[in-house]
Amino acid sequence: MGTSPHREFSVVIERDADGWYVGSVPALPGCHTQARSLDVLMERMREAIEVYLDTETAPPALDFVGVQRISLAA
Repeated sequence: MGTSPHREFSVVIERDADGWYVGSVPALPGCHTQARSLDVLMERMREAIEVYLDTETAPPALDFVGVQRISLAA
């Protein structure tokens, strides 16, 4: 029984107006979940990534670079 290769994914975390944390994986389109705490969010993100990789074809070859904030005048 072989071991599977170690893979890492960047998770973008935001908080909505109701206080829920929302996580998404930029490299896996449509892979996202939410939770009331960061600890639970990360557990759910791990599960969401595993399900995504089990059900989808190979993810696109994208490397997460970062997040930038832009301000616009109202």
